[in-house]
Amino acid sequence: MGKIAVAAITSLWVIPMSIIVNHIVPEPYMDEIFHVPQAQQYCKGNLRSWDPMITTPPGLYYLSLAHVASLFPGMLLVGATSQSFSEACSTSVLRSTNAVFAVLCGVLVFEIIRFLGPNLSDAKATLIALVMSLYPLHWFFTFLYYTDVASLTAFLAMYLACLRKRYFLSAFFGALAICTRQTNVVWMLFVACSGVLDFTLDSPRQKEKEKVDQDSYHQSIGRKEATPRSNLRKRKPDNSTLDPFDRAKSFSSTEDTSGLVYDVYAVISTCWSMKWQLLVTFSPFIVVVVAFGIFIIWNGGIVLGAKEDHVVSPHFAQIMYFSLVSALFTAPLHFSVGQLRNLLQELRQNRPLSLLLTLVALVAGLASVHFFSLAHPYLLADNRHYPFYLWRKIINAHWLMKYMLVPVYVYSWFSILSLLEKSRRKIWVLVYFLATCAVLVPTPLIEFRYYTIPFYIFMLHSCVRNSGWATWLLTGTVFVCVNVFTMGMFLFRTFKWSHEDGVQRFIW
Repeated sequence: MGKIAVAAITSLWVIPMSIIVNHIVPEPYMDEIFHVPQAQQYCKGNLRSWDPMITTPPGLYYLSLAHVASLFPGMLLVGATSQSFSEACSTSVLRSTNAVFAVLCGVLVFEIIRFLGPNLSDAKATLIALVMSLYPLHWFFTFLYYTDVASLTAFLAMYLACLRKRYFLSAFFGALAICTRQTNVVWMLFVACSGVLDFTLDSPRQKEKEKVDQDSYHQSIGRKEATPRSNLRKRKPDNSTLDPFDRAKSFSSTEDTSGLVYDVYAVISTCWSMKWQLLVTFSPFIVVVVAFGIFIIWNGGIVLGAKEDHVVSPHFAQIMYFSLVSALFTAPLHFSVGQLRNLLQELRQNRPLSLLLTLVALVAGLASVHFFSLAHPYLLADNRHYPFYLWRKIINAHWLMKYMLVPVYVYSWFSILSLLEKSRRKIWVLVYFLATCAVLVPTPLIEFRYYTIPFYIFMLHSCVRNSGWATWLLTGTVFVCVNVFTMGMFLFRTFKWSHEDGVQRFIW
């Protein structure tokens, strides 16, 4: 019942907003001037044609062909098009591809939440799915013909299939995600690694070892706390009835199994003892990665077109921007008195190591913004994007500003990672951080829509357990306010360039 409610409610804003956007902006805009004509060439059967300015694979265009083919009989019946299939591929119909994917995204998020939090009520899972469907970077591009919504849908389908241990299906959706946006190969590797961690750390052999470790730990605690009046052993908790998140927290609560070192050792030792089983189980992912490697060699790089404008560059400041943008969008989670108190308490628990990590993070952040803060020509020249104004008015407002923001970046990352560690093992959190870096650091252009998938992963895993109704309602209110502002600016706050004809609009 919950997923039907999510689909129905999501449709209530997707359909009318799509009609409004198509009425006010009927012609392709921004990157649509490349994507729409290319998809229309495919509708005409010209599958060998390719615009050299397009940087992403043609996955979205093939999905659009299937979408238009499903609509074509009905369009013929109501007289919405002539006998020509190519004429059915109008800008509005192509945009509706993402409208369908947006509804599917909401359903997939609901299913993932119910899997990760089986004790959650349908009402709470429905609320979370609806709020996440309103995430501004996802919501805005639902109504335009960009690759972002299709990319997120393929990723969520891949992740859900992996959680359910349907690895062949997961690898299939991973291949589809890569065909939509090639950087999704990193997220497929992340999903595969997550599957390996679940497969090995939840294996009967590893569970038995952790049970023995906990027995030894509780026996030692019992001996230390024994008194002449009572020499009874402390009773260890029964982890067999807990879901995977609670088991992770319980295991990490003991001295022997609390650290990242233990997790790494456990994964390596278990993987080695189960190496052939792992190779067979996760072979579909290996096939996709090898095929993608062959493509890179054949293509001469990861980017398809406009290679001179999308050169891979070390842009470490990008991960700083991601942390702050993600924290601001979910400000009720990060900038509350309770979260600040929790972070300070965690720092006090292991003061020398925590101080060292904080110092290293601050130094790394300062080095990132000083040596690896890139200003792409597109960023400096295009005043239609919000990052243009953030760069000029905030980051470059004063030469000291980019350094003054570093503590905020570091706090945001610490808050994100601390929330994730409440529900996932430390090695999983490390894999998430490395995957986020692998996607964002090589990207020279500041594009907030590149943050969507890591943001969704964070939201799915950090908030399922610990966020009340009020937090989600407040977060949803923030999302709605941002969406109203950005869509209002896009539709009604137009302007013109002196050197180019046509109306210009503000966009993410």
